[in-house]
Amino acid sequence: MPPARYEAPYGGTAGGGGGQQQRNTYQPPADNNYYYNNGTQGMPGVSVGRRGTTLGRAPTRRIVPGANSIANASSNIQRGRTLIRPDRYQEPPPLLTGKPTVSQNLFDPWVLLSRMVTFWALPPMLKAFKMGDSSMQQAWREKMTLCFIIACMGGFVAFITIGLNAVLCPTDQSINQQTYFTYNDTNSANLLGILGWQFNISESTSTILDFNRFAQIPGTDITNYFIHGQALPDCTHTGNAIASTFAAIQFNPCSAGTCTAGHLTANRFETLGIHNSTKQVGFDWDQLALSNLTNYLVIDGNVLNMDPYIQYYPDPIPGDTLDTLIRNLLASTWPKGGRDGTKLFFRKPEYRASVNCLVQKYRAGHIDKKTTGCFVASIILICSLAIVLAIVLARFFMALIFSWFISRKLARTPPPVASTSLLGKNEMEMSNMADSGLVRKVEVGNDLYAVMLITCYSENTEGIRGTVESLSMTDYPDDRKLLFVIADGIITGHGETLSTPEMCLSLITFDDESQKNPEPMEYIAVAVGAKQHNCAKVYAGFYVCKGHKVPMILVVKSGNPDEQGKPKPGNRGKRDSQLILMNFFSRVTYNDRMTPLDYELFRKIQYLMGVTPDYFELVLMVDADTKVYTSSMRLLVNCMVNDNLIMGLCGETKIANKRDSWVTAIQVYEYFISHHLAKGFEAVFGGVTCLPGCFCMYRLKARKGDGDWVPIITKPEIVQEYSSNTIDTLHQKNLLLLGEDRFLTTLMLRNFPFRKMVFTPQAICKTVVPDEFKVLLSQRRRWINSTIHNLFELVLVRNLCGTFCFSMQFVVMMDLVGTLTLPVAIVLTVVLIVSMAKTQITSISAAIPLILLIIVLFSPALLILITTRKWVYLTWMIIYLFALPIWNFVLPVYAFWHFDDFSWGETRKVEGETKEDHSKKDGVFDPSKVPLKRWEDYERKRVRTNKRRERNKRQMNELNQDDDSVSQTSYMIDISSHPPPAHYFDPSKEAPARAGSGYYPTYRPQSVAPPR
Repeated sequence: MPPARYEAPYGGTAGGGGGQQQRNTYQPPADNNYYYNNGTQGMPGVSVGRRGTTLGRAPTRRIVPGANSIANASSNIQRGRTLIRPDRYQEPPPLLTGKPTVSQNLFDPWVLLSRMVTFWALPPMLKAFKMGDSSMQQAWREKMTLCFIIACMGGFVAFITIGLNAVLCPTDQSINQQTYFTYNDTNSANLLGILGWQFNISESTSTILDFNRFAQIPGTDITNYFIHGQALPDCTHTGNAIASTFAAIQFNPCSAGTCTAGHLTANRFETLGIHNSTKQVGFDWDQLALSNLTNYLVIDGNVLNMDPYIQYYPDPIPGDTLDTLIRNLLASTWPKGGRDGTKLFFRKPEYRASVNCLVQKYRAGHIDKKTTGCFVASIILICSLAIVLAIVLARFFMALIFSWFISRKLARTPPPVASTSLLGKNEMEMSNMADSGLVRKVEVGNDLYAVMLITCYSENTEGIRGTVESLSMTDYPDDRKLLFVIADGIITGHGETLSTPEMCLSLITFDDESQKNPEPMEYIAVAVGAKQHNCAKVYAGFYVCKGHKVPMILVVKSGNPDEQGKPKPGNRGKRDSQLILMNFFSRVTYNDRMTPLDYELFRKIQYLMGVTPDYFELVLMVDADTKVYTSSMRLLVNCMVNDNLIMGLCGETKIANKRDSWVTAIQVYEYFISHHLAKGFEAVFGGVTCLPGCFCMYRLKARKGDGDWVPIITKPEIVQEYSSNTIDTLHQKNLLLLGEDRFLTTLMLRNFPFRKMVFTPQAICKTVVPDEFKVLLSQRRRWINSTIHNLFELVLVRNLCGTFCFSMQFVVMMDLVGTLTLPVAIVLTVVLIVSMAKTQITSISAAIPLILLIIVLFSPALLILITTRKWVYLTWMIIYLFALPIWNFVLPVYAFWHFDDFSWGETRKVEGETKEDHSKKDGVFDPSKVPLKRWEDYERKRVRTNKRRERNKRQMNELNQDDDSVSQTSYMIDISSHPPPAHYFDPSKEAPARAGSGYYPTYRPQSVAPPR
């Protein structure tokens, strides 16, 4: 008989739901019988339980009431209503198969650019440096290209900061407060101008001139009281015959007899008690419009005082074109002053030849306005500083607003809600309804069902036990939380005597001894080649601690048969551990085909919790070296209940070993500001860009209306992209092999840009950080590289909050640029500090860079004092500031140079570990080794197996009654091929039972095994 054919799971011929599907005779496959024969061992009392709706009014499995549900089991299991809306149809994600990955196209722009930058590195040369694999060579080329781009960006930042001013505003054009004292400036008291230079008269006692009267207007020109302008070389030899005939050139300023103070000599200045301040007299264009400066004009920036010339020649001089030009300029009027004759004086040769003589004879000062180049350079610098300062201040004040107002509102206790159920309308339970057609629904309320995922690799027993115990002790109902521990392979940590699975197994208390030896179940792992085939054992029990008895699932990845005896069998990485959970709940949500491991998880979760897995709405992800505060779980769930748009959130991570060494001490302040400043700012807009994998919570699905659901982390697009095993480029490897936690956050923001990712500072955990510098170096290499590549992804998301420069996308771009230019920034900071120490600051504009530096470095300290009032953090801040060269130079440069290193390095070393990643292909994966079936197919097989066992047992009992002469030995031989059932299927025991906490589960399995 051919295998059964079923209609499309999300509509298809069913027309989007509502209609009954065609029921066909089901013929189970002949292989994988060991799973059904052994998978039910030790699952007492677990029978056909509820398998309700998950997405909208999604497919529901139910047993049609009949006289004998077991007898009619082969035809009773059927699908209920499918998706209620056809527009919500979701294509099931393509399965990860063993097909070889397609190499990159040579003409891909990024690949082409990397080859152009590294054209000089020929393949034979790379092979000589132990890079024989083409993927290794390409990764190296991409690394060098990224380093080249980073160097260019660093050079550009350095040029904007230092070089731009030197190019646009050279030293000879630079005009600043150190060169000029402004005319009529009260700060320039006791200063008078002589030939454009400011002279200090404060010590003068001379009676020849009344200096104090002139000094009432600082900078007043008194040149005309000294003998000057006679026998000047530039006046007697102008180089132009016409110029030498002009009256302004031949004029002697002392002709009127006003030069009573003597010659302009150093001895004369000393006699008068005045001395040169070495500063020039500076005028601005507005001042040249003053009534007392009507005879002042400007040539090439030089201000000329034509008072003696106009007084000596009050009327125009016939035939003197230069005189006409001067009088026309002085007669012109400008709204903001002016009288600039530069263009007119350089138009004709005779006028141009007169300029030097006029400047030496009549000069009274200089325009202190910047040239065009200096002005442009200053505008660029000010705009850059303003943008940086605006971002810094915005981060500060937004973080302050979040800490004072928003965070407390999010974490408050939600009000009681009316009785709710996870079942939608028109849905039926999967319990036996022969005796009663009534079904009780589970009351959920505000205590949402939550999975607490703990991923373990090479941690020690104390670390794992501390994490599990802290989660068990949280003030959240034990029957609403499920410990979900995953041991990533048969791993023994460095210096440990027990393997990680043995450590985890020692924490479980089994109600049934048969649960101690489960069979390994196949699943499709996130790997390449034969390693896609993996097996895992599922242990179901409880963690008992101080009055708490919390359901606990332990998944031990044990590897496929070919891996046994090799180092780290079953190890596939943290991303694979997360995807075991994500794939499972995604398949539960969409009624997709399940692997044997998925079905095993389904039954054992139902066995422990008394409800089917589609009741779960939240998943808390915690690393195995993290301890969670007692109130944290409740606070995180409160946030989820208070705002249904929140799809993910994290709490504050504090350091447990902050005083172990100087390496841990420099991390305390960095951890604090990364949460309260960075995440606090991002949380205001609901766009936290990184939820740390050590302590964060996601929604599995979000409620929408009455009985409707929106898949969140279980959305097929997210699961599909996160489970990608085609990792060809350096960018993909940094995303998926090093920064999986941050990439998951990026995927969530990209798929749900209008939902929220927030930060809850009230929820706190403590973790152990590296206490050796080599371990910190390895950890930050992974973090920095993954941060850069994730920011590359986020900067392309157009739907983030805000617009243009006032958007999260712009902030992400600035974060990306800031991360890439950290080494250059710290060098420029040192240069700034040194230059400021050598320079006397005389104006606010000169102090702007220093002010900005102080704000950037110390504004977080102000945030600490305002929000926490913990002065001890000021000490940690000082330690952090001393370590700035490490944070901003050593760690980034090391990370940049190791872009092509995808190993975990010194972090969490294990025995027998080699420097490799999970992207290396080993063999070919055969998809037929991992069966994929729907839940009803697995359940139908299990029901038939139970039915067969009961029939065999009944026949054996009848045979014993008819023939008493049959020996016990013969009896045992006869039934050896038909072993007794692992447990009995008793429909009467499937009636709903009341739980101790007051809610009503659809199905409560027995907690002890029935008699065999």
